[in-house]
Amino acid sequence: MGKFGKKNKVSENIPTSALPDIIFMLLFFFMVTTVLRDQEILVEQKIPQATQLQKLQKKTLISYIFIGKPKNTALYGTEPRIQANDALMNTTEIVQWVNQERDKLPEADRGGITISMKVDKDVKMGPISDVQTELREADARRVLYASVGKVVKD
Repeated sequence: MGKFGKKNKVSENIPTSALPDIIFMLLFFFMVTTVLRDQEILVEQKIPQATQLQKLQKKTLISYIFIGKPKNTALYGTEPRIQANDALMNTTEIVQWVNQERDKLPEADRGGITISMKVDKDVKMGPISDVQTELREADARRVLYASVGKVVKD
C-alpha cells in the first residue's frame, strides 16, 4: 500500500511524564488553600456587638480565653466554663496558664502579652470578674474584650 495506509495497531501507552508536575501542583494548591485551626472551641460563643472597635497591630502577643456555657453539657454541666488552648480550666489555673503563654513569647515581648477574652453574651459578670482578678495576680494588665461590629442600617 504505501505511506498512507491504515494503521492496525493503536498505541495504548498513557504518557506519564507530566504526572509528577500535576501531583506537585495539586499538593501546593491544597497546602496554600487549607486553613489550620488553632483551637477547638469547647464553649458556646455568641459574641456581643460593639459600636466602637479598634484593630490590633501585633496579633502574635495575644492569647485567648473563652468563657461560655459548655457545648457538651452532659459532660461539663451548664455553668459557664473557662477555656484556654483546647482545654477547660478553673480560675485557679489562670496564673499558671498566663505564665506558660508568656514563656512562649520572645523575651523582649513578654511584657506586652495581651489576653483577649471572648465571652458569650449570656454569661453573668461573676465568672468574668473572677478571671479579671486572676489576670491581675498574673500581672497580665492588657486585657481585650472581643466583640463583633454592630451592623448599621441606613
